[in-house]
Amino acid sequence: QAVPAGSHVRLNLQTGEREAKLPDSENGRSDTREERRRKRLGKVEADSNSFTSQELKKALAKMKESEKAERKAHEEEVRKKFRPIEQLKEEFEKLNVKMETDYEIMVKLISKFNSSASTLDEKVAALYDLEYYVHQV
Repeated sequence: QAVPAGSHVRLNLQTGEREAKLPDSENGRSDTREERRRKRLGKVEADSNSFTSQELKKALAKMKESEKAERKAHEEEVRKKFRPIEQLKEEFEKLNVKMETDYEIMVKLISKFNSSASTLDEKVAALYDLEYYVHQV
C-alpha cells in the first residue's frame, strides 16, 4: 500500500504489522527529511502515489546539475589549497630531488623481483616493500 509523502511509518514488533501515521501539522510537512526531499526534487507533485517518467527525469536532471556544481566548487576549493603534482615535480627537480609516485616505485620493485640478477634477499625485500605499497592501494 502506498502512503502519502511525509507520513510516519513503523513496524510494530508485537503484532508484526506496519503502521502509518499522517503528519500532525496542517501543511503536511512533518520532518526536515521531507523538506530536503522536496527541495531536492523541486516542484513535483508529492501527494500522488506515482510519478510520471518526465517528472522523474526532470528531478534526476536537477539532482545531477546540483551535484556537478557542488563537485566543481569542491574541486576549486581543493585546487586553491594544493599544487598540482607536475608543478611539485618541477620544483623538486630544481632542488635535485627525484620524486616518485607509488606506481613508479611499485613498477621498480616488480622489475627488481623479476630480475635474474637480484639475489634472494633483494627479492624478499622487494616483496615486503611491494606488500606495503599494495596494502595502501
